[in-house]
Amino acid sequence: MTLVSQQQKKGVRSLLPTKDQLLTIGDLENFKDEILNEIKQIIKESKGQPGKKWLKSTEVKKLLGISHGFLQTLRDTGTLPFTKIGGSIYYDYEDIHAMMEAKKCNKEDMY
Repeated sequence: MTLVSQQQKKGVRSLLPTKDQLLTIGDLENFKDEILNEIKQIIKESKGQPGKKWLKSTEVKKLLGISHGFLQTLRDTGTLPFTKIGGSIYYDYEDIHAMMEAKKCNKEDMY
């Protein structure tokens, strides 16, 4: 019985990673791709651009710094298109960006 338990222990030890474990080029390429995707995601989010296409109401309110009532007004007036699925409302990031560009005004427009 001691012999079997020692063999089982050796089998388990061989599954644990060690510092001498070999990596393939494919493993390294996969790791590189994962890191690059993570970095791209971080850069997108640091520029204020969310990492996903569809945003929920809470995310839009936080992104634009607006209240629930003002977001409702943007929906009601058709200023900001939305998609409703069940009880959740989703906004396309590109639509939000387009709305902001369309409402952009110059200093002269303010007076």
